[in-house]
Amino acid sequence: NVPPAMGSEDFAFMLLKRPGAYIAIGAGEEGRDNPPVHNPYYDFNDNILPLGAAYWVALVRQQLPVS
Repeated sequence: NVPPAMGSEDFAFMLLKRPGAYIAIGAGEEGRDNPPVHNPYYDFNDNILPLGAAYWVALVRQQLPVS
């Protein structure tokens, strides 16, 4: 349940050339102040790395099944 955000990324320009998707995996930590990415106080949540990697592995397995 990631709340909607009005970000201004350049990703929309990339989508003009190739199809794609922008994902949010919820890297914020409950009970902490979570400044946005382009903020000098942003602190990347290293604990989210296994979840992010598992997401990409599952996506590749879905799209490129082993025969």
